[in-house]
Amino acid sequence: MFEVGRIYNRRLEIHEPCGGQWQGGISTPRDWPFIFLFTGESGEQYGYRDGWDDNGVFLYTGEGQEGDMAFVRGNRAIRDHALDGKDIHLFQALGKGEGCRYLGRFACSTWDFRRGTDLNGDER
Repeated sequence: MFEVGRIYNRRLEIHEPCGGQWQGGISTPRDWPFIFLFTGESGEQYGYRDGWDDNGVFLYTGEGQEGDMAFVRGNRAIRDHALDGKDIHLFQALGKGEGCRYLGRFACSTWDFRRGTDLNGDER
């Protein structure tokens, strides 16, 4: 459905045909077996630090800007995607008006908890 490396317009080419939340990093279209994840540098201002580790694994922060994160909404959808029969598709936001590059289909194999700061600068 998506071509790795191709740049898509998020609203017109992803959400219009498939649905899902038009804002935020996790989008869960109701009528499709997909979860769309969006990563990008702008997330760092909200405490999100996504990226590749030394083993080539992509680490995705999840959602929630204040306080501790919990396995609800999008975070639960990511964790349970295989049980729910949904594929995870990862896009990299290139900047305002620049579109999103499709990075491929991914799977959540595990998760861990890391310390960081939230939107207010509080430790979580």
